[in-house]
Amino acid sequence: MPMARKDLVAVLHLAPLPGSPRAAGGMEPVLDQALREAELYRQAGIGRVMVENHGDAPFHASANPPEVVAGIAVIADRLRREFELEVGINLLRNDALGALGAAAACGARMIRVNLLAGAAATDQGLLEGPAAELMRRRRHLAPDLEVWADLDVKFSAPLYRPDLVDLARSTRERALADALILTGPATGQAVDLRQLEALKKALPRTRVYVGSGANADNLGEYLALADGVIVGSALKRDGYVENPVDPTRLARFVEAFRFVA
Repeated sequence: MPMARKDLVAVLHLAPLPGSPRAAGGMEPVLDQALREAELYRQAGIGRVMVENHGDAPFHASANPPEVVAGIAVIADRLRREFELEVGINLLRNDALGALGAAAACGARMIRVNLLAGAAATDQGLLEGPAAELMRRRRHLAPDLEVWADLDVKFSAPLYRPDLVDLARSTRERALADALILTGPATGQAVDLRQLEALKKALPRTRVYVGSGANADNLGEYLALADGVIVGSALKRDGYVENPVDPTRLARFVEAFRFVA
């Protein structure tokens, strides 16, 4: 069902996929967890999810092995068909080309790219933005697919660091991002409202999402400025990203969203 004029995207953090260090077996436990949480999201009235291989830590820097790309495509396709969700894909740490391939295979609507342009030092090593190759491949594989790009993404130290507004303008106009994501410095940490306000003032026609720190209590402040929120940790038991989705926290968040959106 429609969720008003603002956008709400719930992150579906996958359990470890086959081949990752903490994998519990084949695809079945990963798929079972994804189906359970997708059903909770659907029942709550959320129509868009971002599927993320969160359980695969430590992450590959920029290219995941084929079993990961195939696995996330299979799961995303199942969620899209069975629950009629609009599905996005985020392949950590910065596997934009793998996400594009998976999205083209399963009919996903968008991908999230942690570093689309520039360079950054991270705990996975040095990352470089793949915009040039990604946008050329997108044109042929999935021209309607949206690319959502983080700005100064969490858990990183940018090596190319212009003013945030200049970075946003460059990411939108030169790297061709369809939407921008602003996060705090780490998972679940708040976004700087002054930065968010500056972005929307400078790029009023560009969609800007809050990508971390949104909860039922601060949604009003965020959605007064942002076009939407991407939420994960706030929906989990005790607000901790590694825990399962908490139906009570989920219901409270969705109720707050409907009230302020």
